[in-house]
Amino acid sequence: MTPRAQRICVAQIGAPHGVRGEVKLWPFTQDPVAVRDYGPLETEDGATRFEIETLRAANDHLVVRLKGVNDRDAAERLTNTKLFVARERLPETEADDEYYHADLIGLAVVDSDGNTLGRVAAIHNFGAGDLVEVKPEQGNTTVLLPFTEAAVPAVDIAGKQIVVDAAAFTAAATPGEPEAEER
Repeated sequence: MTPRAQRICVAQIGAPHGVRGEVKLWPFTQDPVAVRDYGPLETEDGATRFEIETLRAANDHLVVRLKGVNDRDAAERLTNTKLFVARERLPETEADDEYYHADLIGLAVVDSDGNTLGRVAAIHNFGAGDLVEVKPEQGNTTVLLPFTEAAVPAVDIAGKQIVVDAAAFTAAATPGEPEAEER
């Protein structure tokens, strides 16, 4: 396992909150406030570590004070920084249908007949729900599928594959026809 695979992205720093160095934090943990329980958080390159001094819930995010971040300018420089922890500091999943998104990266993507369609390249969330990015077996363009039970009816971590609805995959992989321009 590579060092990057042994670390899990648990949060992303958003915009500054106020003038005293607090930041908005978007946690990717099942329990949002659990992000403070995992110890120091690291940047993607591992060069910088942060400790959460204070944390409070606010609407759809957290507001945190990070040790050493004392003013708005310092907080602003951290905007969009992803924060990681070592995999071993995270709790084990308890059920067969629980997994970390990082566990899905690289899994085979198959249809219900077992035909290989590609591999999971990434999991994204742009605000409207999780999306599975699939790198197809053929071609260079990736395919985004909604990570819903209808489009992805089965995730088999032990079998190293996810099952996707073939019709949803085909529809997502087929570029739409450009709309006719009005004259």
